[in-house]
Amino acid sequence: MQKDTRDTVGLDTGDKNSVTFVIDPDGEKSEQASIRTTKTGIHRYFANREPCVVVLEAGTHSPWISEQLEGYGHEVLVANPRMLPLIYRSNDKDDQNDAERLARLARVDRSLLKPLKHRSSAFQETLSVIKGRDVLVRARTRLVTFCRGIVKATGTRLSTCQAASFHKLRDEVPESRRQAVEAVMTCLEVITQQIKILEKSIETECLDNHPDALPLMQPHGVGPITALAYVTSIEDPHRFKKNRDIASYIGLRPRRAKSSESDPQLRITKAGNSYLRRLLVGSAQRILGPFGEDSDLRTWGLRLCQRGGKNAKKRAVVAVARKLAVLLLALWKTQAKYIPTRTEKEPLVQSTAA
Repeated sequence: MQKDTRDTVGLDTGDKNSVTFVIDPDGEKSEQASIRTTKTGIHRYFANREPCVVVLEAGTHSPWISEQLEGYGHEVLVANPRMLPLIYRSNDKDDQNDAERLARLARVDRSLLKPLKHRSSAFQETLSVIKGRDVLVRARTRLVTFCRGIVKATGTRLSTCQAASFHKLRDEVPESRRQAVEAVMTCLEVITQQIKILEKSIETECLDNHPDALPLMQPHGVGPITALAYVTSIEDPHRFKKNRDIASYIGLRPRRAKSSESDPQLRITKAGNSYLRRLLVGSAQRILGPFGEDSDLRTWGLRLCQRGGKNAKKRAVVAVARKLAVLLLALWKTQAKYIPTRTEKEPLVQSTAA
């Protein structure tokens, strides 16, 4: 095997300043520096260097930094932080030591870093719109909860309605609480308008720029937001050799602690994209809910619920979410027709090829 003659640079990124640790081809320290975590700071340090291997942890700044470094001709390894206990569990953790460990791990065996690949700028832009809507929805939920709690303390209750219509209940607020609630109601009205604008934008984006996401909307409970988030989060469906591998990527696979005869049933890993996992769990809840449409997936999930036990419903929801994640990947790869209920010999997805 030919020896790599490039330097290896460990880059520990901070919000304002970052630390570099450079190892030469012989494994010796050749340089260490502190640079500003800005595009100008990265340019000054890396633009005129000979091509090298730069390793950094995934984080807030890693997408734009890795893109900029690749533009200078450097090879960039974005390490998965969950796979670096040598760093985050260290007893002598500081920026310099973290940068050195990143560089040395890359030299020993880069597979130990479990390198990640960031989404393209276009996919990140689309996903930011989806997450922007999610932030507004969560803010609206908190404001609605506040208003209901304030009014409930007076001995009365506001009418039941959807969150999108909650701001119309102004007249039901008691006079003693109106001053406190009125400003919140105004914010709720504005937030609801902005949510509708973003939802319209997401639907348009799905139809115009991501037609490959449309087959993912065939199963009941999966709408444009979940379908588009799924596509933009994963980007390339063929990165998974087996469809079931998607469960581990999203964190829906149960943890394992098997040893000898012991193999306990544990909770899911919750690794990977927490937002996408939350969307899939929400879709699973709609599938199993009272208004869920008849399908093999729903029937299978309801059977799990009937097994009883304290957490039977929760486990069934997670299991359906895991199965749904695999199903959506199959639909994405094949662009096939989804068969909700099938005979014993029918496949779950049916090819659209003539």
